Amino acid sequence: METQPGTPNGLIELASQVRDSAASLARASAHQKNDALEFMAESIRHRSDEILSANHSDIVRARDEGLPEGQIDRLALDGQRILSMSGQILEVVALADPIGEVTSGHTLENGLRVRKQRVPLGVIGIIYENRPNVTSDAAALCIKSGNAAFLRGSSAALNSNRAIAAALSDALAKAALPRQSVTLVPDGSRETAVEFMKLTGYIDCLIPRGGPSLIEAIKSHASVPYIIDGEGNCHIYVDESAEIDMAMAIITNAKVQRPSVCNAVETVLLHRNIAPSLLKRLDVELPQVQLRGDEVVLGAVRRAVAATEQDYAREFLDLILAVKVVGDIDEAMGHIAKYGSGHSEAILTNDYANAARFVREVDAAAVLVNASTRFVDGNQLGLGAEIGISTQKLHARGPMGLTALTTEKYVIEGSGQVRP
Repeated sequence: METQPGTPNGLIELASQVRDSAASLARASAHQKNDALEFMAESIRHRSDEILSANHSDIVRARDEGLPEGQIDRLALDGQRILSMSGQILEVVALADPIGEVTSGHTLENGLRVRKQRVPLGVIGIIYENRPNVTSDAAALCIKSGNAAFLRGSSAALNSNRAIAAALSDALAKAALPRQSVTLVPDGSRETAVEFMKLTGYIDCLIPRGGPSLIEAIKSHASVPYIIDGEGNCHIYVDESAEIDMAMAIITNAKVQRPSVCNAVETVLLHRNIAPSLLKRLDVELPQVQLRGDEVVLGAVRRAVAATEQDYAREFLDLILAVKVVGDIDEAMGHIAKYGSGHSEAILTNDYANAARFVREVDAAAVLVNASTRFVDGNQLGLGAEIGISTQKLHARGPMGLTALTTEKYVIEGSGQVRP
C-alpha cells in the first residue's frame, strides 16, 4: 500500500505488519486462539514485576506533571489488578468462539442454500487513555474474535503499555501466531494519534476509550469507521416508592466503589417526597463525597455547594455528586434527556408502572432497575472482558464483547443454478 500523505513512514510500516498478521489470525482455529490466550494470561502473571516497575515510572511522571488523582487511579496497577488482568484473559478463553457461527439461514425455491455467518472485522484499532489494563483486555477480545489488535495508548501510560504489549506478543509467538497480532504504537504524541485515526486501508474499525477531548478528536480527524466509547454522565433517579436503605446502598456503591470509571453515578435525582430522608443519609453516610445541589439540597445539607448548569452535564470521575430534587418521574426523565450521555441510567422504585416507563422511554445504552450503574460492564454482564461501552446506536451499543468485534458475510451454496 502507498504511504498516505502526512503519515509517518514508521506508522505505515507498523500498520502494514499488523494488517498482514490479521490474515493469519483469521485462519487460526479456536483451539490455537485459546492456547494463545492462556499463554498471554500466564505471561502477564510471570512478568508482573516488570509491568509494575514500568507502571511505577508512569505514575511518578504523572504526579510530577500534576495529573489529577482520578486519572492516576485509572493509570495505577498493583498486584491485584495484574491478577485481575490475567484472570479476565482466562475468562475470554471460556467464552464460545463467535467465528463461523451461523446467525441465520434458509433455502430458496431454486435450491440455493443461503446463510449468514460471523467473520472477523480484520484489524481493530484501539486508541485509549491512561488505563493500561485496556491493553490486555482489548488484545484478548481481538485475538479470540480473530482480529489483530493495533493499540495506541496515551503517553501517560506508555511504559506500562509497552511492558504489557511485549508480554502479550511473546505469548502469541509461543502459540505460533504472529506476534504483530498485538501491536502497540510506541509513540504517545498527539500527532501520531491523529495519523493513527487516518489509517484507512489498514484499520477496519477504530474504538476510542477516553474522555471528551479524545472523542472530539476522533470526530474531527478519523477517516476510518469508528465506534464511540462515550463518556458516562450516569444518573440514578430515586422514585418516591424506593426503599431508603436500598437506595443508599446503591448510590454509595455507584459513586464510591470506584469513582474514576465511566459507569460511576454522577447525578442523583430525588423525588421530592423522598428527598428529606435521603438527603440526611447522603450528608451523614457519604462525608467523603462533595455534594453539589439545587436550592432544596442546599437548604437540607449545609456542607453542599450550589450546582451549576455545567455540573449536571459533567462526568466528574471523582468523589463529587450532583444532586437535584424533582417533582416526578417525568421531570427526572426530562433531566436525563437533557444532560445524559446515553451511557447508563438507573431508577430505584417499587412502582412497576414507573419502572416500565423508565425502561421504555429513557434513551441509553443500558437502563437499570433497582441496581447500581457499576454493573454496566462486560465482565459483570457475562461477556468476558469488554473492549468498550458504545453509546452509539449502529452495529454495537452498550458493553462490547466478542460479537461486537465481528461482522457477517453471506454464504450461498448451489448446485449449478443460474439466474433467469
